[in-house]
Amino acid sequence: MNPNEWTATRALDRLADGTCTVGALVEACLARIEAREPVVGAWEHIDPEKVWARVRILKEGSQGGPLRGIPVGIKDLFDTADLPTGYGSPIYRGHRPAWDASCVALLRSAGAVVLGKTVTTEFAVYHPGKTANPHDPAHTPGGSSSGSAAAVADGMVPLALGSQTAGSVIRPASFCGVVGYKPTFGWVARAGAKPLSDSLDTVGWFSRSVADAALLASVLCGRPALAGPVLPDGPPRIGTCRTHEWPLAGPATVAALGEASERLAESGAARDLVELPDTFRGLAEAQAVIMAYEAARSLAFEHRCHGEQLSPKLREIVDAGNACPPERYDDAQAQARACRASLDGVFGPRDALLVPSAPGEAPRGLSCTGDPVFNRIWTLLGVPCVNLPGLSGPLGLPVGVQLVGRPGQDERLLAAARWAEVRLGSGAGSRR
Repeated sequence: MNPNEWTATRALDRLADGTCTVGALVEACLARIEAREPVVGAWEHIDPEKVWARVRILKEGSQGGPLRGIPVGIKDLFDTADLPTGYGSPIYRGHRPAWDASCVALLRSAGAVVLGKTVTTEFAVYHPGKTANPHDPAHTPGGSSSGSAAAVADGMVPLALGSQTAGSVIRPASFCGVVGYKPTFGWVARAGAKPLSDSLDTVGWFSRSVADAALLASVLCGRPALAGPVLPDGPPRIGTCRTHEWPLAGPATVAALGEASERLAESGAARDLVELPDTFRGLAEAQAVIMAYEAARSLAFEHRCHGEQLSPKLREIVDAGNACPPERYDDAQAQARACRASLDGVFGPRDALLVPSAPGEAPRGLSCTGDPVFNRIWTLLGVPCVNLPGLSGPLGLPVGVQLVGRPGQDERLLAAARWAEVRLGSGAGSRR
């Protein structure tokens, strides 16, 4: 296995025992990018000179940290002081912030090597960039964190930042066959990330194992215990929850959720079927209302002064948000608050819920990034979510399943996800 294919935890082990150097690891990643970027199109900007300058600093031993020497990709939604940040829009082409986003600064402080900026959809909404699915370039990688998911899946980088407002981490992780993690809302500072929806935007990331996702969580959330989550005793209790959106699940997702549920039960996980209360009906629509209403205000400048440079789909969303009566927005937020208040009853004694990640395999074509219908309610509720790879559909493309946990109990969720990862055949997680 080449160094660019390692998980971050395995790479850290090799760097620590001297069997690999930071330079060799970075060189392997850059070589993979050079070979595959014309096909995958995951990157918006890479500056090798800056990358090697960072490697030299680390080689001199002037900085350590839990991510020392690990290459990372940064979604082009996050400001970077040393690289252009375009937010996926022609309005900001060549834009050079004077600062790093908080999460980027934390990664650098932890010793990470920023390889470059990955492709995002326009302002992290729906209009796609150039990225293709590395498993089949004729299919979408998902969005909005398209480049980050594809780069990790293709062996270009072991870790990459993304963000989620509807389904922008979990869905592309499912389509590309990698681990995607969205922590509890508010656990990672969003300073320096282009805002879209203040009550929904959440920083997330992609990796090749749950252990890697947990390690990054410990850094970005400032909670060291997240780096090594463990189950207190025995297998986890996982409830299977189809959600009210289940009629929109395609055959590949129906089969994947059933197979995942069976495998976990056969391995000892306590299992039952969880029905969401009727109060959760319409919650996905409520998320869409909130997202459009807040996006119209977040993008007021761009809409007013550069409206002709917005995609038709984004203009449609902003116009809908502007036309939305505030009472409809308030009702959507009230429904969300009521459902959050009932989550303890939904989870009961369970460690996590097993739910769909996406309607099916990645759709064919690059003109859209797929439907976030199975992500909307969990983003609105602010719960932590993990996409687990390992399953596939009839086209041979990945189909992920999602574990969701109680808000604020990310350690419990990550422990259950590490246990489930091995049982679902997520190869990277078992080989470190």
